[in-house]
Amino acid sequence: MKKAYRVKKNSEFQAVIQSGKSFANREFVIYYKEKQDGNHFRVGISVGKKLGNAVTRNRLKRLIREAFRELEQNISPKVDIIIIARQNSVGLPYERVKKSIYHLLKRLRLIHN
Repeated sequence: MKKAYRVKKNSEFQAVIQSGKSFANREFVIYYKEKQDGNHFRVGISVGKKLGNAVTRNRLKRLIREAFRELEQNISPKVDIIIIARQNSVGLPYERVKKSIYHLLKRLRLIHN
C-alpha cells in the first residue's frame, strides 16, 4: 500500500475517531469517516504496546496492510479508515486477519462486490 493511502497525522486520527462511526469484532475495531475529496481511501493502523513486543506489533501491522492491499479494489474510495488491533488479533494467520477485516468492512457497507 502506498504511503499516500495512509493516515499518519495524530490530528487526522483523532478527527476520524471523534466524529466518525465505528464497529468492532473480536479482533479489530474500525472507525471510519466519509470525506468529500480524494479518489482513494486512506487507512490508519494502531497496534498498542500491550499487544506484544515490536516484532509482534510490526508483523500484525504488515498483515493488516496486506489485507487492505488485497481488498483495495472493492473498498469505497471516499473514506478514511482507522483500524485498531485488539488482543485476540495477536498470532492470527493472515487468512484469518483478512477474513476479520473483510467482515467489518462488509458490515459497515464500505466494501462492494
